[in-house]
Amino acid sequence: MENSVEEGKTIAITSYILIVGVPIAMSMNSENKNSFASFHIRQSLGISLTFISLGLIISNFNSLLITVPMWISVSVLMTYGIVSAINGSKKPIPILGHYFQNWFKAIS
Repeated sequence: MENSVEEGKTIAITSYILIVGVPIAMSMNSENKNSFASFHIRQSLGISLTFISLGLIISNFNSLLITVPMWISVSVLMTYGIVSAINGSKKPIPILGHYFQNWFKAIS
């Protein structure tokens, strides 16, 4: 198990590069599947899709009072995920993390 975590850390950390990191990490993890990396790919895919969805909705308002909290929230979630990957733990992000694991379980 420990070896699996160490092997998957680079892929897991790469996945948290906003939007572009997910496809890069998926291609890195495609040949030799690593469960630790897959967990973090699912988390980061969920964060990225949430970011895009919120961005599309919030862009209609053109207000800093709405935009800044969204950016802060996404930054906090990405930081949480990166720190979790660096520490070698499989902690889902708060609130939505368990959903992301279920929704994207086909990514392994």
